[in-house]
Amino acid sequence: MIALLTGNVAVRRADHVIVDCGGVGYRLAVSSETLRLVPAVGNQVVLHTHLIPRDDALLLYGFATEEERDLFLLLLGVQSVGPKVALEVLSGGSARELLAAIAAGDSARFQAVKGVGKRTAERIIVELREKVGVGLPEQAISVTRSDDPRAIAREGLIGLGYSAQEVDGLLDGLSGDSPEDLISDALRAARR
Repeated sequence: MIALLTGNVAVRRADHVIVDCGGVGYRLAVSSETLRLVPAVGNQVVLHTHLIPRDDALLLYGFATEEERDLFLLLLGVQSVGPKVALEVLSGGSARELLAAIAAGDSARFQAVKGVGKRTAERIIVELREKVGVGLPEQAISVTRSDDPRAIAREGLIGLGYSAQEVDGLLDGLSGDSPEDLISDALRAARR
């Protein structure tokens, strides 16, 4: 899994950037929030990444912060939200602002996003509200991280393109000590 890229910006477009890392150009789809923080062509950039393998392509997504990447992964877990819609949601503000909107139940903010209707906006809030925690010191909002192997396996399977419902069905009844074991068993079950 490619988790981080450091290199020089070779191309900067409205929906993607290409980062030259030692002579290899990686094309990363980015939100407008991340693009705002990407420097001009020729300058060095560090982007957190997430790779989604498909039958016909390896799709790489880039994020200015880990917080934005974590929110992207959470959004992918919501029914009816794919990578394109997740990037559109992330283009609507900083990860911190979007997490605050989820915590506040502000569905209008998500309905304003291209590709998100009333139902999907409400689903985003309902499904993610419990995963968003409020930090005490500065009332900072952050994504709750988990060390639970089942939760990590769930995120991994969603990252492979399975829907949240499919993942829940695949993981149901499986037992394993590590996320790797759970993912392996779930993929075997999916092939049957």
